[in-house]
Amino acid sequence: MDIPKEVEKVLTDYMNLMNEHLPGTLEGLYVHGSIALDAYVDGSSDIDFITVTSRPLTTDDSEALLKVHHTLELTYEKPEMDGVYIQWKDMGKLYREKSDLNEAYAFYNDGELQFGHYFNFNPVTWWTLKNGGISIVGQDPASFDYGVTEQDLYSYVLTNMNTYWANRLQTVENTADSIVALSSEQIDEEVEWTVLGLLRQFYTLREKGIISKLDAGKYGLEVVPAEWHPIITEAINIRKGVIVRYYDSEAERIHDVIRFSKYLIRECN
Repeated sequence: MDIPKEVEKVLTDYMNLMNEHLPGTLEGLYVHGSIALDAYVDGSSDIDFITVTSRPLTTDDSEALLKVHHTLELTYEKPEMDGVYIQWKDMGKLYREKSDLNEAYAFYNDGELQFGHYFNFNPVTWWTLKNGGISIVGQDPASFDYGVTEQDLYSYVLTNMNTYWANRLQTVENTADSIVALSSEQIDEEVEWTVLGLLRQFYTLREKGIISKLDAGKYGLEVVPAEWHPIITEAINIRKGVIVRYYDSEAERIHDVIRFSKYLIRECN
């Protein structure tokens, strides 16, 4: 799989900066997410990365890590880097027991360096890495022997649908009047995140696989009733940066997002 040239430039600078500020620590570098799914969108997608280090990185390494990431941000407005620093033994890690929460990991997300429980240690991350991840440094991820099964993937996504997404839907419904008052750009983000995010879950539960947001939208147009095609097409256009809208008012858009969310969560159950 070819890596987009702009991504390749960022990763090359990233490795050079790691070797400059944390010499001898970088042992593996992997890319997953939209790039691994061959669905990278310039100006929109992030670089989802997993960096393997020779030792655990701690808060003592904060200054060096911030120099790495802040230098990249000053050089490249997009794409942003979003990922975690682990060791080889952490490949495939899932939070199954309380004891799994004892270790803190350095991770970089939305322009912030944090240390703690990494939110993306889940079956979706490891499934995507093993089945389509790209090795920049290190062995082919297809050779990793961690055991993430279809049942792990299915159970995680169904639980996520009935917790995160169900709760989010309730919040959107309860604050619909406030959301309608937001800017069009903020409402676009809500439409894209919710509609395509839910369709990705829907695809996984039906097909036992992982798909990109854009491909999830296309899948939705193929398998869900035509009643929902306008809001799906709206979300696809937002993701692609196409300025074509299917709704006359923001209230109508949010109303259909809520109705579609209820429908899809019900279908998934």
